[in-house]
Amino acid sequence: MKNVSIAIDGPSGAGKSTLARALAKEKGYLYVDTGAIYRTLGYYVRRRGADPKDEAAVLELLRSAEVELRYGEDGFQHMFLNGEDVSREIRLPEVSKYASIVSAHEGVRAFLLEMQRELARKHSVVMDGRDIGTVVLPDADVKIFLTASAEMRAKRRCLELQQRGTPEPLDQVLSEIVQRDWDDTHRAAAPLRQAEDAVVVDTTTLNFEESLTALLRVIEEKIG
Repeated sequence: MKNVSIAIDGPSGAGKSTLARALAKEKGYLYVDTGAIYRTLGYYVRRRGADPKDEAAVLELLRSAEVELRYGEDGFQHMFLNGEDVSREIRLPEVSKYASIVSAHEGVRAFLLEMQRELARKHSVVMDGRDIGTVVLPDADVKIFLTASAEMRAKRRCLELQQRGTPEPLDQVLSEIVQRDWDDTHRAAAPLRQAEDAVVVDTTTLNFEESLTALLRVIEEKIG
């Protein structure tokens, strides 16, 4: 039986991870959060005190970085860095900036490209990120571009941070999201853009259940 690949791209805070995880569970597929992989590298660069804008220094550092993606008993993807579970640390707000800068380097993306494709070869996957449908899995069976207004994404992000016990002001979060959007769409290596054959799903006015239903409908129409 052929493995199925579902690519979900979109801007920061669009709900890609939450919805992709739920979608994978619904379909019985493997969920791959590629953003967490880049966050792990960003976290490592920050922890080692390197300049994330210095591609040569970052690539040199990656030679000593063993990044593993494991699935715990809770069913969630856990990120391990040199044997240490850093799943919680990589979600800290200050890591986002490092992840964004590090992921813009062509060498870093090449470093992780084969790892991501190998997962799709071995399993049916729901993979989310910013260049999945355009670069990582250009032949994905289903491509979805998930988006929402910057204001709504900022509100959702604030709620998420509050629930984690690390609240931040709405205006600050909105400013960071707008900046991240610009960085992701203007980077030289694999910028965020909608694949020509992707279906756009805008969740600005949808709650979680409605968004999930919309995604399942797209998959049903594409592959049954």
